[in-house]
Amino acid sequence: MSPNVVREYRKLLVPLDGSKLAEAVLPAVIGIAKRASATVTLMHVLEERAPSTIHGEKHLLDAPDAESYIKEVAARVRAEGAEVATHVQQAPEGDVVRSIVAHVEEFAPDLVILCDHGPGGLRGFVSGRVGQQVLQQGTRPILLLQPGRHGEPPPFDLRSVLVPLDGTAEHEGALASAVPLAKLFGAGLHLLYVVPTVSTLNDERARSAVLLPTAMRAILDMTQQRGTEYLDKVAAQCRSEGLTVTSEVLRGSTVDALLKRANKLHVHLIVMASHGRAGLSAFLTGSVAPRLMAKVTSPLLLVRAQD
Repeated sequence: MSPNVVREYRKLLVPLDGSKLAEAVLPAVIGIAKRASATVTLMHVLEERAPSTIHGEKHLLDAPDAESYIKEVAARVRAEGAEVATHVQQAPEGDVVRSIVAHVEEFAPDLVILCDHGPGGLRGFVSGRVGQQVLQQGTRPILLLQPGRHGEPPPFDLRSVLVPLDGTAEHEGALASAVPLAKLFGAGLHLLYVVPTVSTLNDERARSAVLLPTAMRAILDMTQQRGTEYLDKVAAQCRSEGLTVTSEVLRGSTVDALLKRANKLHVHLIVMASHGRAGLSAFLTGSVAPRLMAKVTSPLLLVRAQD
C-alpha cells in the first residue's frame, strides 16, 4: 500500500432505515471508502412498534426483511469497489438513536455517515435531529448529507472545505477531521474566524456592550486582530501538510457569516466542532451547529468539541 494513503478514515459506519432517502449517502460513502481503502459497515436497527411506512416506503418490520435489505445494499456498494460488512440489530429497540450510539461506541468507526432527513416537526425540534443526538450522546465524527429536493443523492466531489474556528483548542478538533478528508480528495481548505459586532453580541456580552459600548468595540477590534494572527498560524501548519489554504476573519453573526461564505465560495463541505446540543437545549444556549443545520445545504461534518 502506498505510504501516502490517508489512514484516518479506515472504518465507516452507515446506519440505514430501509428508505431510498437514507441511501442518498451511498455515493459519498463509496467515494470516501475507495479513496481511504476503508471498510464500510452498513447497519440497521429494528424499531419497536415501528410504523408501517417510512418516508413513504414500506418499513422494515422484522429481522429477515432487514437482513435481506442490508445484504442487497451491501452488494451494490461492493460492486462499486468498496469493502463492506453488515450488521442488523435483531432485537427491536425502543430508542433507535440510543442503540445507534451504542453500536457507534462498540464498532469505534472513524466516521459515521447519515442522511439528514430534516427536523421532523415539533418532535424533531424538541429532541434534536438524529445526527445531533448521536453526536451529543457519542464521541465519533458525524457526516450529515442532505438529499436533493426529490430525494436524489447529493454530489460529494470535494474540492473546497470550510472550517470555522474560534481560537480555542476545544474547536480545533474540526481540523483533525478536515485535513485528512482534504488530502483524500485533493481539496482546498478555507479557514474562517467570525468576530461579532456590537449588534450581534448575545448573553452577558450584549449587556456589557449596552453599559460600555466604546470599550466593547475596542475589545472586538482586538479580538479581530488576534483572530487574524491565529488563523495565519493555523494556515501555515496546514500548508506544511501540503494543503492549499486560505483564511479570513469576518464580522457579524456566526451562522450568517458561515452561510454567506459557504454560498459565495461554493464550498463542498463544512467541518465544525460542536458540543452536540440538540433541541431546546441548543435553542436556549444559542448553539451554532443546530442553527446552521436548519439552513445549510452543503454536507456538514460535525466533530465532538473537547470539553
